[in-house]
Amino acid sequence: MKTLANQTLIYDEDCPLCRVYTAGFVKAGMLDANGKKPFSQMQSCPYIDVSRAANEIALVDTKNGKAIYGIDSLLAVLGNSFPWIAKISKFAPVHFGLRKVYSFISYNRKVIMPNPKNTTKHVECLPDFNFKYRIAYLIFATFLTAITLHAYAAFLPKIAGNNLATELVLASAQIVFQAIFLFKYDVRTIVNYAGNLMTVSLFGAILLTPMLIAGEFFHINEFVGTNYFLLVATIMFIEHFRRVELLGLPKILCATWILYRLLFLFFLF
Repeated sequence: MKTLANQTLIYDEDCPLCRVYTAGFVKAGMLDANGKKPFSQMQSCPYIDVSRAANEIALVDTKNGKAIYGIDSLLAVLGNSFPWIAKISKFAPVHFGLRKVYSFISYNRKVIMPNPKNTTKHVECLPDFNFKYRIAYLIFATFLTAITLHAYAAFLPKIAGNNLATELVLASAQIVFQAIFLFKYDVRTIVNYAGNLMTVSLFGAILLTPMLIAGEFFHINEFVGTNYFLLVATIMFIEHFRRVELLGLPKILCATWILYRLLFLFFLF
């Protein structure tokens, strides 16, 4: 790989994805040994806009004292080793789409993968709260979850007759139901929790996908399908509990998370 010298990516050390791809750039030789620095160590860097760097990863030219941000930072690194990427990304519609996808992920990264408890007291790289991208994420996660549940219902004969609309209601109404128990909190807290809630649902949908793929090649009987579904639900509950703790929200949300599903099954049958 062609090394982009004298360039340093300022990454969010609490973001697993950010750690992986920045380390990958260095390991692949696309950046030199000093090609990545955690955000918490660059607060005093005169070359970067700290507020913008929290939302969009910054690439600092340490020789010329300039910085670029977001998708342009990543394209600069990739384009240096793969000129065709640089060429394609200059096409306006492509660049626009990449910029939107990057923003969608960046502004939602803390509900996709919340920060662990800050035991070292370092400065956290927290993106601004963007209501538009958060709602877009909720819609995206709801539809993907509903589509997966609808497909998986084939392995659960007792509810196999449900249509996609029913699954959409199941996936989306839980946000409203859980929000009832957060009525004392501000809108931002509720929407942030909703993002985490739907990430758990999306996580469950991802875990169901291998069984859906297996079902294309093998017969999956009701016993296997049901028990795998219960296993996934258990994993989802554990993950939901973990996130509620990280967010410092009342544990009753874990009980109501179960209650909602029991009520839905009651009305379904």
